[in-house]
Amino acid sequence: MPGPKTTYGIIAQFETPAALMSAAEKVRESGFRKWDVFTPYPVHGMDKAMGLKNSKVGWFSFLGGCSGYTLGMLMIWWMNKVNYPVVIGGKPMFSPFSAFPPSYELTILLGSFGSLLGMLFLNRLPRLHHPLLKHRRFALASHDGLFLVIESADQKYSEVETRKLLESLGSRQIELVEE
Repeated sequence: MPGPKTTYGIIAQFETPAALMSAAEKVRESGFRKWDVFTPYPVHGMDKAMGLKNSKVGWFSFLGGCSGYTLGMLMIWWMNKVNYPVVIGGKPMFSPFSAFPPSYELTILLGSFGSLLGMLFLNRLPRLHHPLLKHRRFALASHDGLFLVIESADQKYSEVETRKLLESLGSRQIELVEE
């Protein structure tokens, strides 16, 4: 027997990308923090309209790359100077020039792992279920629907006031989304 349904938020559908962008600006200016837009194609300028900052995934890539380079240098130093020192033709036990190729490869490898894991972490993935996926109108988001969703977890959320705001922004369809 299913328990009581909780509200995830309100979904509003818009006719044009310009209307959606204008609505996104107004929602941001109204002080909402937990909301998102969904479109079947990229809308130029939407991230600015939503007030989004640059992604932090680059920092994960940078830290992964630095770790890879350092790990490569330490690995070659350990193998040649400490673990198995073999003097060949009077060459030094460790040279950063000869250790550069494996360090470079580890930089690329751990940098790519850093970007992948950073993206998964920042997007809170994997998420096996999202309440919007069972909403019937949301299926249009991958074809021709332009949607704005305001979550009920937002501090400024009030079902009546939020619905009035979305109606004033020109939404053609506003519905409640339940979990």
